[in-house]
Amino acid sequence: MCGIIGYCGPRNATQILVEGLKRLEYRGYDSAGIAVGLNGSLKVIKTKGKIKELRQKIPGDMISSYGIGHTRWATHGVVNDINAHPHTDCSGNLAIVHNGIIENYESLKNMLESEGHIFHTDTDSEIIAHLIEKYFNDDLEKAVKEALPLLKGTYGIVCIHAKDPGRIVGARNGSPLVVGIGKDEMFLASDVTAIIAHTKKAVYLEDGEVVFIKPEDFITTDINDKKITKEIEQITWELQEIEKDGFPCFMEKEIMEQPESIKRAMSGRIDKELATAHLGGLNLSTKELINLERVKIIAAGTSFYAGMVGAYLLEAIPRIPAIPELASEVRYKNPIIEKNTLYFAVSQSGETIDTLFAMKELQRKGATVLGICNVVGSSIARDSDGGVYIHSGPEIAVASTKAFTSQITVFYLFSLLLARMRDLSFSAGEKLITDLISIPLKVENVLSRWQQLKEMAIKYAHYKDFLFLGRGVNYPVALEGALKLKEISYIHAEGYSSAEIKHGPIALINEETPSVFLVPDDELREKIISNIKEVKARKGKVIAISVEGDEEIKDIVDDVFEIPATHELFYPFIMVVPLQLFAYYCALELGRNVDQPRNLAKSVTVE
Repeated sequence: MCGIIGYCGPRNATQILVEGLKRLEYRGYDSAGIAVGLNGSLKVIKTKGKIKELRQKIPGDMISSYGIGHTRWATHGVVNDINAHPHTDCSGNLAIVHNGIIENYESLKNMLESEGHIFHTDTDSEIIAHLIEKYFNDDLEKAVKEALPLLKGTYGIVCIHAKDPGRIVGARNGSPLVVGIGKDEMFLASDVTAIIAHTKKAVYLEDGEVVFIKPEDFITTDINDKKITKEIEQITWELQEIEKDGFPCFMEKEIMEQPESIKRAMSGRIDKELATAHLGGLNLSTKELINLERVKIIAAGTSFYAGMVGAYLLEAIPRIPAIPELASEVRYKNPIIEKNTLYFAVSQSGETIDTLFAMKELQRKGATVLGICNVVGSSIARDSDGGVYIHSGPEIAVASTKAFTSQITVFYLFSLLLARMRDLSFSAGEKLITDLISIPLKVENVLSRWQQLKEMAIKYAHYKDFLFLGRGVNYPVALEGALKLKEISYIHAEGYSSAEIKHGPIALINEETPSVFLVPDDELREKIISNIKEVKARKGKVIAISVEGDEEIKDIVDDVFEIPATHELFYPFIMVVPLQLFAYYCALELGRNVDQPRNLAKSVTVE
């Protein structure tokens, strides 16, 4: 893994490939490279490090009409120039780039070595080049189709051959590929962000499909040569949405965009006249929704914490049992599919491999799975039984922020929809809608006071350990706050229900371990204050996120950030934003790369 770009057409492929790789930087990577056709042969240039290092290695006069490029996150083999993609065959005439993992690469490598193939890297990807070489007989597409059945694992593969100039072949199994259609030129990429500067027309490949592109056309088939007619879709994102727009980094931009992204998530979905919500795309009848007996939510990372909030809301508003489950565990535990149970697969990218595989396993067993995604045309969006787009706009920073608040917006709307079908009164539904509509303005209020959070972060950034504590619907917010701090500042942080502090974590309390408490003005407030006093009694430092006007809190904690009051079920929106900003400013204080934190990729496409 991680990013792929290919081009064939009248313009200089070298320039387009490097620009495309630059737009894929947000996914995270440790090396990069390109391969282009030149005078009947291939020229491969690759390096460990960033795109700027790759640029420095490329001659200014290296002009080509076709080529492929890649940014890599190491899985097999250390980070060095040799292990970077593209990889070539023995002749040097074939080059491939690959996202995914080939599980049987060792046995294939042994077979190919016994046939005389010589390997130069420690990667699993290189065997693909040699395997295609084994079957190549002046027809690259045919050779790819003969090689694919031998591969076990996941892949998005793009390849070129010097003896078939100007043409590119791609294949997909579990790792995304999209064809971009221009005027007398074609693109092939792992992500539309790589091609959005050049075209708004896209075709998304499905698993098991192979695409053959040349400047004027593309053909999609399965590996048995059966032609597949593909629908050309319009890319809805605009180029300026993937630019920093004056912000120093994407993460700050995306945090600050949340008032608007929350509005987009609810736009057109609220029915004030009936005090309910409309969610097009669920593909469920009113009877099916009324007959639901439980909901299960599968996700990973930040999306899992959004799912935890969603589960709490579903039990609190429509009073339906709901369980969040880690997608990585669902697939391998032989899940039991219960009658009248609805599943949600939640993923910003729609390509999270654990969530995608779990969804497919559930569907194989007869479950109905709806997707909650941000990326139109993503695998989960296409393969689910229905679902909801969150409409956050592109999220480029690796650490998710605005997607979290948009995902929980969808869960509020779905909870309202179910509740109004059951026993929630019109007036109660109307009150929830009023409170939900007020959230963007309250988030804006928090964002306007970023300077206070920056000063707080500078004060605390050099501590080595943190605890984040919340209760009820804010417990998953505490987990998300701890995750954000870990992801981008590399400070060790743990999230807990504040009620659990007595069951072990209190042993960690000392003067060097600050605790961040979430203190809403709800029925659990007094119990949380008791937990704070327990920490203070052990000389622990306490930061509180509390509601405006709570004077008692100010007297017992070291630092406090006040948030506007709201309905007790809506505090996750307002509680999570200061935690995002706190983590962000801690990372800046420590000199971290907030958009591309070490070891992390934006979309986890390998198990």
